[in-house]
Amino acid sequence: MPMYQVKPLSQRDVKIDLPTCMYKLSNIHALPGSSCAEHALQNGETDPALKALEARQDEIMRKLYELKAAVDGLAKIASTPDADMDVTTLSQTTTVSAFTGTADLDALLGKDQGALRDIVINANPASPPLSLLVLHGLLCQRYRILSTVHVHSSVSSVPPQLLSCLGPRHTESYERQRFQLGFTLIWKDVPNVQMKFSIQNMCPIDGEANVARFLFRLLGSEPKDPIVATQMDSWVDTAFFQLAEGASKERAAVLRSLNSSLGRAVWLLGSEPSLADIACACCLLRDSQVSSTPANVQRWLQACKNLGHFHCITPLL
Repeated sequence: MPMYQVKPLSQRDVKIDLPTCMYKLSNIHALPGSSCAEHALQNGETDPALKALEARQDEIMRKLYELKAAVDGLAKIASTPDADMDVTTLSQTTTVSAFTGTADLDALLGKDQGALRDIVINANPASPPLSLLVLHGLLCQRYRILSTVHVHSSVSSVPPQLLSCLGPRHTESYERQRFQLGFTLIWKDVPNVQMKFSIQNMCPIDGEANVARFLFRLLGSEPKDPIVATQMDSWVDTAFFQLAEGASKERAAVLRSLNSSLGRAVWLLGSEPSLADIACACCLLRDSQVSSTPANVQRWLQACKNLGHFHCITPLL
């Protein structure tokens, strides 16, 4: 039986009355040579938009291959001990009552008991991550840590104090199974701090603020109150994005806020120091303009130094 028939839309002499109340679109059925065929292929050439998409895909694939190569290199560094590495084993004895959470690596990280976890951090020597060095010292009071420092080929030279920032240099051999955490710091020409944990199956963590949050979580000292935890996150972001990188007006506003908060309490979040204090103090100390800060902020900075956790960064200031 005959089917319904419609007029062919590809004929140039067919005129279709279009409504005037809708948006007009280009004719997708335009023939070569017509006025609407400007986006169609001509003379076998590829659409420029398609070329741009292919170039973007090639660039993404190139970056992915570079990331894979970098991760493979870090995996070899973390799994192959070398007698020339800078190694330090720090004491687990706790000297201060602050940061006394009950952290359990097996519960926090979900790995087999007794397995060594590797933390690999890339940082630019032009801007040392002071907060991470302070947190490294706190972690050494809680766990048995195998600490190493390396210099990437992208960096021509590194000051001696940066080579020993995780402790004194040791040349004796060591056994990885004696430790709970491996903390490897690589001085490298990178725009931001980068951290890789559990090398084989975890994506990198980017930015000093995010890495600091990860390390602080290993201490088991995170606030249980969600409101206080949110306030801590807010102070950490304020420290790294406004104190460290903000304009002069932003810094002045943060200093006023700090001075006001510290006028009501010894620490930013109450009666105990937290990651908020570490982040804000390190960003202020890095700027080397402590003398111009308000009175409450200067008193608080001195209290931070008195804790003893900031001694490791004093040679870097």
